[in-house]
Amino acid sequence: MKSKWSDLKPEAIKLRRKGFSIAAVEKTLGIPRSTLSGWFKDIHLTPEQKAILDQNWRNGLVKARKGAVKWHNQQKEARLQKAQDDANSIVNKIDTTNKETLELALAVLYLAEGSKKNIETALGSSDSITLRFFLTALETLFDFNRNSVRCELYLRADQNPEELKKYWAKELSIPLVNFKQISVDKRSLGKETYDYYKGVCSLRCGNVAIRRRLVYVAEKYFAIIGGE
Repeated sequence: MKSKWSDLKPEAIKLRRKGFSIAAVEKTLGIPRSTLSGWFKDIHLTPEQKAILDQNWRNGLVKARKGAVKWHNQQKEARLQKAQDDANSIVNKIDTTNKETLELALAVLYLAEGSKKNIETALGSSDSITLRFFLTALETLFDFNRNSVRCELYLRADQNPEELKKYWAKELSIPLVNFKQISVDKRSLGKETYDYYKGVCSLRCGNVAIRRRLVYVAEKYFAIIGGE
């Protein structure tokens, strides 16, 4: 019985001799792989044709890898966008003018990151957004003036203290003279620092009463949610 693909056999063999893989011929002509295998079993390729076939295989592999990377990146972007959309949806439901909500957020931040050792209210971070929130929340909730804060920088050996004092002063809207102390990590000698890393800025705001209040608020809230 004549195969319904017989009319395409010459074209299939021609493509095979040009270095097309069985999978490529199958995709190009729509002929089942089982049929092609039978047609090609007696075809002996020259070294040049084998070289072309091998190169085509390598090119296909590279293309497939690039396609996989592109797909992975697209999926990652989609996941990141969903996370951002979900976050926006949640934040849009929060009354950011409510002082109790603001104090709870500040208290949770302080319990996690704030200083509890010294008799003062203090917090350090390498993230300027976190520190701006800390200062703004203190000003909104308490009788606090950011111009009174004492600032300390903790830097790596290859960082420029004067440049970073100016950076943090601008980021936090704090007078340059408030930066009283610079500490350099000697363990970082000979190690290059990423451009985005601006060291750690510690803000010392005095008034231990604020610290006590924030810690108590956070601990009480955690106890309620945790079922204590």
